[in-house]
Amino acid sequence: MSRDVRICFVGDSLVAGLGDRQCLGWPGRLAARAIGAGRPVTYYNLGVRAQTSADIAARWESECEQRLPEGIDARVVFSFGINDTLLDEGKVRVPTERSLADLTAILRRAKARRWETMVVAPPPVIDDEQNGRIEKLDAHFTEICEAEDIPYVRIHQPLRHSEIWMREMSAGDGYHPGAAGYEEFAALIVPLWLLWLSEPGSGLPVVG
Repeated sequence: MSRDVRICFVGDSLVAGLGDRQCLGWPGRLAARAIGAGRPVTYYNLGVRAQTSADIAARWESECEQRLPEGIDARVVFSFGINDTLLDEGKVRVPTERSLADLTAILRRAKARRWETMVVAPPPVIDDEQNGRIEKLDAHFTEICEAEDIPYVRIHQPLRHSEIWMREMSAGDGYHPGAAGYEEFAALIVPLWLLWLSEPGSGLPVVG
C-alpha cells in the first residue's frame, strides 16, 4: 500500500502560478512528475499574490495544519522573497533581517510539527537592480537552510541565465512567466524533488 503523501506549497504569486494559462505553475508540474514516476501525492497550492515573508509567516501554519493531519507523510515546500525585495517609497517592503528571521521561525515550527520541509529560492525578475537584492537574499537563505539542515534549491542563478525564463518574463509583466517558464522552473527542481519524495528523512543535500 502506497504512502499517503500530502504536500503544501506555500508562498506568493509565483507559487500560485500566475501567468500560466495551463493553471499548473511549477508546483502542479512537480506533482505531475511525482505521479508519473509512480509516487502519488496530494498537493495543495497555498500561494497568495503580493505576499511577503511576514505575511506568509503569519498564516502558513494554520493553513497547513488543516491539510496535514496526523498519521500521514506530511510535507511543506516554501518559496518566497521577491515581494520582500520590492521597493516601496524607496525602501524594501521587508528588511533583510526580518526576512531571515521569518524564514528561520517558519523552518523551526515546521520541524517541531515533524513536517518534512523544502525551500525553493526566489527566482529572478526582469529588473536587474531588484535581482541584485534577490540574489543577496538567496545567499542568506542558503546559509539558514544549511544551519537548519533543510533542503534548499538554488534556482535563482540558473534561471537568470536561462533564455527561456528571461524571454518569458519579458513577454509577461516582468514578474510572472507563461507555461514554458514554469516548465523551466520545475525542471530545475525535479532531481532533488524525486529524491526528497523517496522516503522521509532521506539524507538529501542541503543545497540542490
